[in-house]
Amino acid sequence: MIKSRWAGAVVWVLVAPFAVWTALWFGGWTPVWQWVALVAFTPYVAAASLVPLLAALAMRRRLAAGVALLVCVALALAVVPRQVPDGGDAAEADAGRRLRVLAANLAVGAADTVMLMDLVRDLDPDVLAIQELTPEARERLEERGLRKTLPHRVNRAEPGVGGSGIYARHPLRELPIIKEGNFGQARAVLTHPGGLQVEIVSVHPCAPRYDYKVPCWDSGLAELPRAGGMPRVLAGDFNATLDHARLRELLASGYRDAADVTGQGWTPTWPRQGWEPVPGVTIDHVFADERIAIRDFRVLDLTGTDHRPVYADLVLPAAGGSQRE
Repeated sequence: MIKSRWAGAVVWVLVAPFAVWTALWFGGWTPVWQWVALVAFTPYVAAASLVPLLAALAMRRRLAAGVALLVCVALALAVVPRQVPDGGDAAEADAGRRLRVLAANLAVGAADTVMLMDLVRDLDPDVLAIQELTPEARERLEERGLRKTLPHRVNRAEPGVGGSGIYARHPLRELPIIKEGNFGQARAVLTHPGGLQVEIVSVHPCAPRYDYKVPCWDSGLAELPRAGGMPRVLAGDFNATLDHARLRELLASGYRDAADVTGQGWTPTWPRQGWEPVPGVTIDHVFADERIAIRDFRVLDLTGTDHRPVYADLVLPAAGGSQRE
């Protein structure tokens, strides 16, 4: 009897943390500031949730097994769809409405700008959204011909982590920057050939590494424009995954995540191999208004930075479809 009770206690000790994790995820709660970082690892927790289920089944603990099964199903529903392509967008191939977007975090300007320029030439983006853009990195990029390829720019380069910028093939009209602490998020309206206007945001809220950074992180995400009216594309280092309630709220306003749509929502973008001793997570994104078709998405390599650039091939709505009723 004593052994049986100990076995039951061990099973519940295994099940309880996963059940609490699931409740916090679906409730969108943040009991302690460390949860902001921990919740990003939910895909790994979802895979590990099979362990308490198997343990409960092996020890014939029906109630514990039932709870563990509910946890497994709930976590699977939360993360598995990111790896399943939505389909349908590939048919949208009107070259006259394409908008190719590349986003890169330069790690305080330390990224290999020669390699970034190679990506620009190979991918031929219409927009390059840059985070942690320093004045020195901007000069290196422009010396290597960035403005010949993408002549229009919003330059918010700064020393340190707070610099931001947008380069584009088509005319840009700068909007007020989103500024939280030292972190800046450049914004602009791009006028696409044919007259359609699209807002572009180079996303980079504070990194929530410490307790005093979490309010800045939260405010930086809260200040991002919700979908509606003018089509918008948000691209860059969100410092958040789809496991964060803030990003799920943003998507619910009328955006789609290009990685999620193309079935690449588990592809890690940070940390680049060798930079941090933690499993990779997906914190760099391209969010596109739900009226914008998503034809392709890629996670790329760039040396000198802890982030991997992301690229999306988009198709803008046809004339007359630029405003939501």
